[in-house]
Amino acid sequence: MNYLGHAVLSFGDSQILVGNMIADHVKGKLALEKFPLRVKEGILLHRKIDAFTDQHPATKRAMLWFRADYGLYSGAIVDSLYDHFLANDPKYFSSEQALLQFSEKTYAQIDTQVTIFPTLFRQYFPYMRQQNWLYNYRTLAGMQKSLHGLHRRAKYMPSPEKAYQLFIAHYYQLAQCYYEFFDEAAHFVKVT
Repeated sequence: MNYLGHAVLSFGDSQILVGNMIADHVKGKLALEKFPLRVKEGILLHRKIDAFTDQHPATKRAMLWFRADYGLYSGAIVDSLYDHFLANDPKYFSSEQALLQFSEKTYAQIDTQVTIFPTLFRQYFPYMRQQNWLYNYRTLAGMQKSLHGLHRRAKYMPSPEKAYQLFIAHYYQLAQCYYEFFDEAAHFVKVT
């Protein structure tokens, strides 16, 4: 999953949330040691969620549509697409307003820990908040921007245009993969 999924699976705990959001920018055990205990737990939770996601049969199936054109980046693409389906899942967000309120609360919680952000996250968090990435996963235009953002951050990823076309072409099959996956991911986090 991408940022929205990790935020939802932090279940309202602000320090777990911060760790979950910055985890991709914390490399190795030594880097982990400088964070407060609950933030460290959030970083480790992020890694467990990523491993669970990558091994889930629905995710593996979803990645097949992207593998020929995007290789190893197919996982990152599916992570982003899962956030689109989550943003539109009435089980988690009963309305657009509910998603908007969740995104604003999430940014406010993250903002309280700005002093511990890794450099790269510190650089792009203001853009994440200003452009409201979490909320904009909801729309197709937002997903197109998300895929372009992934392309900018991933040095060797091919142009995201085909990924967007594949997303549209397999929209309902990808939604089914999300629904098979997400409740199991939420259960996994609760028992971890």
